[in-house]
Amino acid sequence: MHRQVLQFVIAGVVGFVVDAGILYLTLALGLGYFAGRAVSFLCAVWATWQINRRYTFAAARTESAWVEWWRYLAAMSVGGVVNYCAYSATVLTLKGIPFLPVVAVAVGSLAGMVVNFASAKLWVFKQR
Repeated sequence: MHRQVLQFVIAGVVGFVVDAGILYLTLALGLGYFAGRAVSFLCAVWATWQINRRYTFAAARTESAWVEWWRYLAAMSVGGVVNYCAYSATVLTLKGIPFLPVVAVAVGSLAGMVVNFASAKLWVFKQR
């Protein structure tokens, strides 16, 4: 269990880098804080799924990648709601601070991490 939590956190750090990087890219393209975050969140979910399915929960993989992806996306969306609410509150509360996008992504990521781990372990990659 401890190994899984550590690997999940490592996947989360990679997801954070992807999320923040894509968010900055979408901001540069003019998407804005909220639409840009929707795009960056999906990219981060894809990246973390790749890591979690290959390393964190590799022994529990029993379904096709396609079924697993949709289940993972659904599960991460629950944590994503928590994440996006914390992100939005941070963006709206801390307007104008330096590095606002990365700070807001970090706050959101930490808020959603527990929900995401529980849903991944207990539903997506549950031993069947």
